[in-house]
Amino acid sequence: MILEALGSVVLGLALAWAALARLPERLPSRPLVLTAGLFGSLFGAWVAHTSVGPGHPFATLVGAAAVGAVALSLLLRPSGRIRRRSAAA
Repeated sequence: MILEALGSVVLGLALAWAALARLPERLPSRPLVLTAGLFGSLFGAWVAHTSVGPGHPFATLVGAAAVGAVALSLLLRPSGRIRRRSAAA
C-alpha cells in the first residue's frame, strides 16, 4: 500500500507537471495545479485500491492516473473568447 501511494504521488505530480508544461496559459497558479494533481491521484489510488482490493498495483495506478487527470481537467479555463448568442438570434 505504501508503494502504491508513493507511485500515485509521483504519477500525480508528473501529470500536473505535464499539464503545466503543455497548457500554462489555461491553468491557474502552479502550486494549485501541483496540489490538485497530487491529491487527485491519491484519491484515485484510494478508490481503486478499495474497489479492486490489495494485490493489484497496476489497476491502482491506472485509477490514480484517471482521477488525477480528471482533477486537473477541472482546473482548465476556456482557451479564447466565449461566443454567446443572444436569445433573439
